Amino acid sequence: MSKNLKIFLGISYLLILFIFLYLIFSSIQISRMGDFSYYKEIQSNVDTYISKNIIINLIYYFVFAVIWVSLLGFGSPILIMSGILFGKWLGTIISVVSISVGALILYSIGNFFFKDLVKSILEKKFEKYIKLFQRNEFYYFFIYRFIGGLGVPFGLQNLIPVLFKMKKINYFFASLLGFIPGFFILNTIGAGLNTYIKQAQNFDMITLIFTQEIYVPLLMFAVLMILSLLIKKKFFDANY
Repeated sequence: MSKNLKIFLGISYLLILFIFLYLIFSSIQISRMGDFSYYKEIQSNVDTYISKNIIINLIYYFVFAVIWVSLLGFGSPILIMSGILFGKWLGTIISVVSISVGALILYSIGNFFFKDLVKSILEKKFEKYIKLFQRNEFYYFFIYRFIGGLGVPFGLQNLIPVLFKMKKINYFFASLLGFIPGFFILNTIGAGLNTYIKQAQNFDMITLIFTQEIYVPLLMFAVLMILSLLIKKKFFDANY
């Protein structure tokens, strides 16, 4: 494939990304963001819509999540969304699978179109870890996913393996397994938010935080963060 064609396809990809993000955020009624009744309306409408055909809506979510992640979208919003839409268990399953697929597509795109750009941005910062990944790419990439990607923004996390030419099958299954703990926690928070919006008459931050469906996953998240720091120190920093 010629260099000019690669440039054209790369620019087209970025253009699609910006159009997609514009369509998503233009559908939000910014003027009503401070009105709690707006969220109750959305919650009621969404629950009704989802319950009509759960299978079709799971397919819609899967396609949306794959496209979102492959276009460098943030991970947390669609994890909260899957918890709100499908609950913590089904939400975790569909989000883990769809985001793993989307991340693999993004990795493939980045490895083909933007390899030099990725290396110029990330290689120096992660130079000390590249040898670890090359030693056992599945093992260390699984740990990398489990601990949240070493604090790197989600879109860039998915491109790190470009630096050491990771096998796609290892990339997919290390992501799939490593995502589960963190994704379950965020889906649980999403499910808790859905329950709170459904039951509350007015928004109150203190009440929200001390709702069992919220504070339990928040505690789980805090434990996961502490565990992640310990794992990072043992498996990454100690091996450098």
